Amino acid sequence: MSSTAIIREKIPFEELDPKEFIIIKGARVNNLKGLDVAIPRNKLVVVSGLSGSGKSSLAFDTLFAEGQRMYVESLSSYARQFLGRMEKPEVDYIKGVSPAISIEQKVNTRNPRSTVGTSTEIYDYLKLLFARIGRTISPISGKEVTKDRVSDVVDYLKSFPEDDRYVVSCPLIVSKPRGLKIELNALLGKGYTRVLVKGEIIRIEDLLEQEIDQSEQLDIMIDRGVIATDEDTEFRMADSVQTAFFEGHGECSVTVIHKDGAENTSRTFSDRFELDGMTFEEPSANLFSFNNPYGACRRCEGFGNVLGIDHDLVIPDKNLSVYEGAIAPWRSEAMKKWQKPLLDHAVELDFPIHRPYNELSDEQKDLLWSGKGPFKGLDKFFQFLESKTMKIQYRVMLSRYRGRTACPDCRGTRVRKDAGYVKIDGHSIVDLVLMQVDQLSDFFKNLELTKNEAHIARRILTEINSRLGYLINVGLGYLTLNRMTSSLSGGEFQRIKLATSLGSVLVGSMYILDEPSIGLHPRDTTRLLSVLKDLRNAGNTVVVVEHEEDILRAADQIVDIGPDAGAHGGELVFQGTTDDMAMADTHTTRFLTGRDVIEIPSKRRRWSKFVEVEGARENNLQNVDARFPIGTLTAVTGVSGSGKSTLVSKILYPALGKILGTVNVPTGKFSQLGGDYKQIKQVEFVDQNPIGKSSRSNPVTYVKAYDAIRQLFADTPLAKQRGYKPAHFSFNVDGGRCEVCAGEGIVRIEMQFMADIQLTCENCKGQRFKREIIDIKFKEKSISDILDLTVEEALEFFDGNKAITSKLQPLFDVGLGYITLGQSSSSLSGGEAQRVKLASYLGKGKVVNQNILFIFDEPTTGLHFHDIQKLLDAMNALIDQGNTVIIIEHNMEMIKSADWIIDMGPEGGDQGGAICFSGTPEEMIKLKDNHTAAYLKEKFKLTSNI
Repeated sequence: MSSTAIIREKIPFEELDPKEFIIIKGARVNNLKGLDVAIPRNKLVVVSGLSGSGKSSLAFDTLFAEGQRMYVESLSSYARQFLGRMEKPEVDYIKGVSPAISIEQKVNTRNPRSTVGTSTEIYDYLKLLFARIGRTISPISGKEVTKDRVSDVVDYLKSFPEDDRYVVSCPLIVSKPRGLKIELNALLGKGYTRVLVKGEIIRIEDLLEQEIDQSEQLDIMIDRGVIATDEDTEFRMADSVQTAFFEGHGECSVTVIHKDGAENTSRTFSDRFELDGMTFEEPSANLFSFNNPYGACRRCEGFGNVLGIDHDLVIPDKNLSVYEGAIAPWRSEAMKKWQKPLLDHAVELDFPIHRPYNELSDEQKDLLWSGKGPFKGLDKFFQFLESKTMKIQYRVMLSRYRGRTACPDCRGTRVRKDAGYVKIDGHSIVDLVLMQVDQLSDFFKNLELTKNEAHIARRILTEINSRLGYLINVGLGYLTLNRMTSSLSGGEFQRIKLATSLGSVLVGSMYILDEPSIGLHPRDTTRLLSVLKDLRNAGNTVVVVEHEEDILRAADQIVDIGPDAGAHGGELVFQGTTDDMAMADTHTTRFLTGRDVIEIPSKRRRWSKFVEVEGARENNLQNVDARFPIGTLTAVTGVSGSGKSTLVSKILYPALGKILGTVNVPTGKFSQLGGDYKQIKQVEFVDQNPIGKSSRSNPVTYVKAYDAIRQLFADTPLAKQRGYKPAHFSFNVDGGRCEVCAGEGIVRIEMQFMADIQLTCENCKGQRFKREIIDIKFKEKSISDILDLTVEEALEFFDGNKAITSKLQPLFDVGLGYITLGQSSSSLSGGEAQRVKLASYLGKGKVVNQNILFIFDEPTTGLHFHDIQKLLDAMNALIDQGNTVIIIEHNMEMIKSADWIIDMGPEGGDQGGAICFSGTPEEMIKLKDNHTAAYLKEKFKLTSNI
């Protein structure tokens, strides 16, 4: 019996206390069927169910939308005029809603200046820390750069015995146009009466009557007096020193005349921030801000990379020696003259011309680029090309070897070069942002500061350590603060936002998360759970849409939506704790209680041909060799940050694609492709990026089924009578579409300080087309009605029309029967977009014996256990047709079903990048001290006797 039922037996649903429950009555958003649910406050509540059952409709479109709307309604009428109107979710009522914070998967920033450090606000605290306690170290002498203050000079004078006399002076700065006499007269006008000439005090009037040597260095005598410790004397000395710094443009001299007749003591002070002949910038927050023109690197303007010479393009094959032609631009007859001096003088230059480039020492590589003696070097060669760019052949040659490279001035960290002179405990801000988060956390835990520095930095260090700790707890210890936000996966970006939310320490709020476990190895799920519980324990209600088994089991309460997807979902089928699941009969509860399992394949595919990546060295990869079998399902596994995506998507995919001439993206560092790679005729990377390039892109257009549907409507008698062509039923071109919303059916309102909202177009009422187009009917349905059909409904509606159903059937086969034909690509999750792409390949009917290599990046994203079997069937169908499938995956159900496993690790970041295991799942579970093997073994225990 569900806890909802238990609650209703004791207290009528309408009488529940909104202080204890968030009460939703009659929710009808999307496919929800008048759903009633009471979500306990200040608990960890997981919303589960099949993909498309209505989880997101409940959590985001109902609960979050109402929280956001109520917040806007609470603002003044003046503020609301800037925010536009927000429609109330289709629901009878919602009570007990707290301020809502939505943390979704989408990486919604492509700003090239946004980094992990700025997104988490850690970089803001680092800037403050370096501005407050940073010490500027001269790069010439290694000494600390300081400037003298007025108090330093007064303290110096007070260190001498009382009754000693002192003289405060400063150099007379003479400007060339005015000359010395004019300057001396100006001094008289300011009230000064004496100057020092070679240490001798002379009255200015007397000096003006004499012949003056223009080159003579004169000092203005600011004051003279007797050293004493009383307050008036100290005030007078401080005032004089302040005046001296002003008149001397930062320089002040003091001479002490000792009463005992000892030799005079003189010393010069400067309040300029300089040392070793260099003037330094004083540390301030702006000095370390790369989003500010003052602090941004002058060379790359704060972007971290420049268009320079790409070493990998100049020396594409590192296994070749210079003699064998490793240097690509010097292979032509015309350019061999640049290499000839190196070959002729190799012995005297001590350079091994027959040694492969990747075996050269750093000094030898530097000689190759910088040159020495008669050999000019590659740098001079490219300078020569740049000087000849008026000729097209040189411009073409130069363009072949240009690429985005890390800025040499700032090492890719974006800040100006002299910001690196400021250090804390021997490390600059440049060093810190290049450290991995876990290393950076250790650095701050062991930071040695003086008592005064520790007092100043205490609050800042608390914030930094807290945020670094949260990043580690959500499994992102392998990232650097310098990593671009746009390069993160959806799961990584979501966990960064989660860590940022924890750092802000909000209470009394409602956090709604969309599958935070995406991209997370099961090993790290425990740490993620502790973060979610911290959020709950702080006094927040945490609602998580999730499929991950461990998170479901750890929930205070599970809200299961179903029973199936699409039109067959939208109902509350179970609500309760894991202890209540034995009484329920839903897809989720059956799986969690072991009544439903995905069977382990009875046999694995055998293979003999393979593609081998040799010497992979990109990011953290440790010069690894990896074999990918052809004609099998291969799973690349490992903890987050172990190097899986780098190996597959940054090396294997672009390397094969460039050979086939279909891919033009940068390739990571590796030696060469080996094995039977020529067997592969096509490579397809099925990622989680949105389908299509506009928000009007949708599943029915992507799988090429819409052309046949438009033709059907154009062939109806009324359409022919009115002269409508298939283009009139398109929402991508002018003609039949609504011009107000440009065929989208919705209008976006840009919010000033909140997430943008989408409102139904008032002109077409969300139907996308003009009224006269809506008049055209096929089997009593308009073109707008067709776009609102789910894939499952459309298959039934178009039954018998093979041109349409053959394109739609693959969508149903990969578990997407619940999505509507016209659903905007922007509303599809990453996993759904990926499965739409898979369906488009299955629907082409041209993948039989084509030897296509399909690469999938976490295809189980957003997929319920029940639907994983459908995905496996679709992938096995591709392989049975003569293709190869490689998946980057954390889901143990998929991993146990693979023919071959390549496990990366053993940890993430610097501790990863090695291949820990290659073999079958049966061989893997015999391993000890392997993170993936430990969890895989548990899956085998559930389905076999091992």
